[in-house]
Amino acid sequence: MTTGDSFSLAFRTVRGNKLRTGITVAIIALGIMALIGIITAIDALNGSMKQSFSFMGANGFVISYKERFRFGNDNETTKVDKTKKQKKSNLDKVITIYQAELFKNNLKYPALVSVSLMGPGGNEVHYMRKKTNPSVTIRGGDENYLAVNAYHLAVGRNLNRLDVQSGRNVCLLGSDVAEKLFGGAADKAVDRIVRVGGLPYFVAGVLKSKGSSSLLRADNVIITSYNNVRKMPEASNSFSLGVMTDDVSALNGAVTESTALFRAIRKLGPRDDDNFAIDKSDKLAATVIGLLGSVQWAAAAIGFITLLGAAIGLMNIMLVAVNERTREVGLIKAIGGKKRNIRAQFLFESTIISLLGAFFGIVLGVLVGNLFSLILGTGFVVPWGWVVTGIVICSVVGLLAGLWPALKASKLNPIVALRYE
Repeated sequence: MTTGDSFSLAFRTVRGNKLRTGITVAIIALGIMALIGIITAIDALNGSMKQSFSFMGANGFVISYKERFRFGNDNETTKVDKTKKQKKSNLDKVITIYQAELFKNNLKYPALVSVSLMGPGGNEVHYMRKKTNPSVTIRGGDENYLAVNAYHLAVGRNLNRLDVQSGRNVCLLGSDVAEKLFGGAADKAVDRIVRVGGLPYFVAGVLKSKGSSSLLRADNVIITSYNNVRKMPEASNSFSLGVMTDDVSALNGAVTESTALFRAIRKLGPRDDDNFAIDKSDKLAATVIGLLGSVQWAAAAIGFITLLGAAIGLMNIMLVAVNERTREVGLIKAIGGKKRNIRAQFLFESTIISLLGAFFGIVLGVLVGNLFSLILGTGFVVPWGWVVTGIVICSVVGLLAGLWPALKASKLNPIVALRYE
């Protein structure tokens, strides 16, 4: 009896026991689907995060309040190291309008500087009887804000210095907001009056869709001047500074000079630590994606646990198969089959079932995971590394799950086996 005969017999057995095979394949497919599906979704999320945090491009960075990502109100007292004296209160650390404008006016490095202030989120925007969902974010900027943050005008004009200095109610609509209020005719929005938080705003222009910031919702915004946002009760109390160089090779020089200038503006001594943060877009992406990596390994653990249960189920089913086919084993041994032929037959059978489960699980996992990528607006994602890993894992699971039943079957006494009822 050759290895080919053992494989052929195992395949016929798998095909002949459709119900048992189907249940076992479904159990294994569920584990692989959970693993591949979650990994695919996280890969899609990673792609969206990279796109979302690339809003400034590779040649820009942001100077911001050091603790701007902390949850809670910026005025809350933060925990400090008791071994160090806190020279300034938490409020003193925020970037004031005076510091932001002083930096913008005094940076001599060849770079474009934008002052910005984050406004309240969760706003409704009204135009006549139409309104948006209460999810629009207000951002305050200056005449350089669009260029530094990679926005482009579809129609209308940009904010000008008079808009910024006066803080008058002039705004630019994000493409999602314009689409909601004016349909596909963005040009109809220009020179119209919309209401934001009950206040009338003159629409100076409409922005082109970024189409890449599905997580940061970069198109679901209204941009006005930072002096206008200052009047809003729920606006941030700390300004941010965007700096963009003409070339990526000049980025490090811009960071060095900006750091030195801003330390002087913040009146920091030579031994004082920076009380502000300089964040490159790629650094922000790496930080957040690093956090997603932990989620990815947690998802992998869930998939492995499911596969462990599937392996136990497969082993039990193979043990049942040994009992059902005891007389068949005895017959094979009676006509000259050896122990290794019996072992090979049962190992082939368990491996075939396991790989069938892997195939269906991978297909379903990729499809389920890419439903998430469709929601995020990213491209079709196939985690090839994890697909190969899933196939290898299922092969190992099939071999290990079939090992004990195969050994048990190979040790059967042929005379006793032939008499088995």
